Order: sequence, then structure tokens, then C-alpha cells
Amino acid sequence: MEETQRKERRAADIQRLRQRSKNLRQHILTMASGKGQGYIGQGLGIADILAALYFYEMKYDPLNPRWEKRDRFVLSTGHYSIALWAALVEAGILPASELPQYGADQCRLEMSTIDTTPGVEMTGGSLGHGLGQAVGMALGLRLAGESSRVFVELSDGELQEGSVWEAAMSGSHFQLDNLVAIIDCNGIQADGPMVMNIEPVADKWRAFGWETTEIDGNDMTQIVAVLEAARQPLNRPKAIVARTLPGKGVASIENCEKAHFLNTTHVDWNQARRELELQND
Repeated sequence: MEETQRKERRAADIQRLRQRSKNLRQHILTMASGKGQGYIGQGLGIADILAALYFYEMKYDPLNPRWEKRDRFVLSTGHYSIALWAALVEAGILPASELPQYGADQCRLEMSTIDTTPGVEMTGGSLGHGLGQAVGMALGLRLAGESSRVFVELSDGELQEGSVWEAAMSGSHFQLDNLVAIIDCNGIQADGPMVMNIEPVADKWRAFGWETTEIDGNDMTQIVAVLEAARQPLNRPKAIVARTLPGKGVASIENCEKAHFLNTTHVDWNQARRELELQND
């Protein structure tokens, strides 16, 4: 009976998180339809991971984004901001009324993250800096005796930056088991497919001393399981290699050519929302 109840609770959690990820994708479509352009493919692709982080794994206070006991989420690929804004709105940290302002001059929802926006830990833009800052945060929290953890998202394209591997070496050296790196492997960068062959990604992180797991980054059951496993104290940082599909959930955007940045003034947004509603859970 106890095992049955546990499975039922898990199934309910997974279903709830899938709805959250669908909500995030709806927010992303609202932002995209307002500006008509943006990093939409990446946002839709990583929505499942952010849903699991913000509504299952991380501790934070929506009314006090700078609460000292919070877990930290560092978005190293600052141009993925469209997904982070969606998560912060869904979490009640930002108002939904700001969604249509995405990318507009003087708005808080810029196309790359800025740390003056509530809920943002790091200003994004130039790639290759997020993991280093996350290492510093994790080390600082440990020295302060805090139990909070640091989650950092970075991309496969970003792994071409040497500073990433310097930070990876440091995270392992300092045995930062309060640090979790989530590598979004979607196979694209600014001009199309990946320029350099960075595979095998998971083996590289293992070689740097990280506890590493590879998952389908759009499978909520796998995401929840790997986040739960990352709670274990292992005296080393954890890496999650997440294979995601750009545009996930909206068939007309999935795997678009040049999906890195989409100018979508021609998109039928009502049709895109219908496609999302028809998405299989």
C-alpha cells in the first residue's frame, strides 16, 4: 500500500510539473508574439527543466527574491532569458503584465538577463562566465556554513569557451557538492549546427571529476529523478547533460532552420498556442 501511494504521489507530481512547463511555454509565446522575435527555440526547449527547478527542487521566496537562504539559479546563457522570465512570472516573482514587453527598450525583460531584475543572479550576455560565478557562489555558501545550493545552466555551444573548463576544474577541486550544472545540449548555436565537435559531453565532465548523468531534457520523469539524485552529498559537483529539442511543444517551431534566433512576425500565434495545447503530456 505504501509503495502504491508513493507511486501515485510521484505520478501526480510529474503531471503537475508538466502543466507548469506548458504554462511556461504559454508565457514564452506571449513574449514572442509581442516582440515578433527572440530566442524562442531555446526557451521552449528548456521549459521542462526550469519547471522542475522552480516548482519541485529549488527553495526560494517569491516575496523576497534576495532571501539569504535561497537556492541560486545562474543562467549562464543569458539569451535564454525568455525562459527565465517565464519561470519568474509563473513563480510569482514578476507580474504577468510585463510579458508583452519582452525585448522592448527600457523594460525589465531584456533579451539577455540583467541582475537588476528580481530573481536574477547574474547579468548574461557574453558566454562562458556563468559556471565560474556559480563556482564562486557555491564555495562562498559553503564557507558561510549555508546549506543552500547553486544550479547553473549552460549550453553545448558554450562548452567551446575555455573558461568553462577552468571553472569545471575548480568546482571539482573544491569538491562542491552543493553545485549542480545543467548543460543544455540542443545541437545549435548562432549560425546553425554546432561548429566544433564537443562530444562525448558526459565523458568530458566525468573526466573533470563531476558526478555526471545524461538525460532527455524534455522528459519530466527523467528530470525529476536526476534532480533528486543530485541531492546526495558526494563530495563532488554534479553535472546533468540534458538533450533538448529547440522549440519543444510547438510543432511549427521545433527544429526550425536557424532556430538560434527567430524573427517570427509571420507566425500564426493562435495556431502556435493550439499546437501547444495539443502537446502530449
